[in-house]
Amino acid sequence: GALRVASEFLVRNTKSTTIWVSNPTWANHQNIFETAGLTVKEYRYYKAETHDMDFDSMLIDLANASEGDVVLLHGCCHNPTGIDLSIEQWKLVAKVCLEKSLLPLFDFAYQGFGAGIDEDAQGLRTVAAVVPELLIANSFSKNFGLYNERIGAVTIVAENQDDAVKSFSQIKKTIRANYSNPPAHGGLIVSTILADAALRQEWEAELTLMRERIAEMRSLFVESLKAEGVKQDFSFISRQNGMFSFSGLNKSQVARLKDEFAIYIVGSGRISVAGLTKNNIPAVCKAIAQVI
Repeated sequence: GALRVASEFLVRNTKSTTIWVSNPTWANHQNIFETAGLTVKEYRYYKAETHDMDFDSMLIDLANASEGDVVLLHGCCHNPTGIDLSIEQWKLVAKVCLEKSLLPLFDFAYQGFGAGIDEDAQGLRTVAAVVPELLIANSFSKNFGLYNERIGAVTIVAENQDDAVKSFSQIKKTIRANYSNPPAHGGLIVSTILADAALRQEWEAELTLMRERIAEMRSLFVESLKAEGVKQDFSFISRQNGMFSFSGLNKSQVARLKDEFAIYIVGSGRISVAGLTKNNIPAVCKAIAQVI
């Protein structure tokens, strides 16, 4: 919802006609942005050969963007690669955005699943300290366990108070034409928890447990593959963040996992690390060892 509202707001109220998204990115990004009327272009982000970020190419592509273009940035826990920018890299991205007059739009869906609630916001804050304007689409679906409620928000950081007031008015107009009024229940749950010190502390503790569990599954997954005799280096998975990981498995291997072992992962090789458990990792790793 926040991404769609932000997109329509930009199309209706700014000269922005193009948005740059990472390659790869969340599968639904292109559909959302094109349906809203934006032209989607890609900047390089991931190098399959090294299972790592292609940051130099990212900067080159962003430097070729035109003034007023929108740049979609994953605030943390990049989906689908799990590879995040360092603070120094965020500073360089902010510099390019400022110099080229690009408008950052943050997709901030996984706060708390990377390094921590505050830590995961550092990239966004780094960019916000440099550029005059940006937009944020954040979600509470995952970090509050409210997936079916689809609760989130769109935030506009404007250059001045007058622009902020006008933008808020236009955002409300955009929302009115989309869904008029959102369901109240999810938002009330989140606001109740955040407004109560004891509940907030409990939520933060539970989110920490979930983050640590996912990190543990990453390490156990890598160790279990080694134990199954897999020679290929999968250590990069333990260095990634968030719920997802690019495994490096190709379409043929993914198809064999489905057909021969009833193990289902996305055709791109993306694995839901959050779906791994101590009980199913042995079977998953044994199957992967058979298809590699």
